[in-house]
Amino acid sequence: MSPFKQKILLLLLGGLSFGCSYTARNQWKVIKTVSREWKKIDKKELHKEISSLYHSKLVKKTENQDGTYTFTLTDKGRLKALTYNFEKLTIKQKDWDGKWRFIIFDIPEKFRVGRNALREKIKKLGFYELQKSIFIFPYECSNETEFIVEFFGINKYVRYGTMDFIDDDVYLKNHFKL
Repeated sequence: MSPFKQKILLLLLGGLSFGCSYTARNQWKVIKTVSREWKKIDKKELHKEISSLYHSKLVKKTENQDGTYTFTLTDKGRLKALTYNFEKLTIKQKDWDGKWRFIIFDIPEKFRVGRNALREKIKKLGFYELQKSIFIFPYECSNETEFIVEFFGINKYVRYGTMDFIDDDVYLKNHFKL
């Protein structure tokens, strides 16, 4: 997929992210990012690529009563945009503050795709799998976790927290080289 198509999908995903953001702070971040990227787009190239995306079934076109068109991401398009976003997602590792971050989840089978993507992504980000659905990380990562969980719509099945103490954490400290 061309970088231009990826940017279009990300801009469409930005609209979805805005709708999924529960706080004004997160909504403001989405607006700033989308508007900055929108200004960089060549309008003729945009029209050509949107037509191409429409034919590839990544977006759905709906004609409005006033003659304008609304383009929305299909499930296939969401997954493409998500893959592109996931490739760039990282967690900044500063000095360890002595606290452990954890993600716990119990996601139903009908959301298996989201569950598997969550598990795969947090492993790639460096989380340690303590148990099948419990992951530990030593650095602040609430925003990154919130993004992944909100996108898949699995927030009611996932808990994120911070703890000051976990017994026998010598292995974890060695694992994270703390």
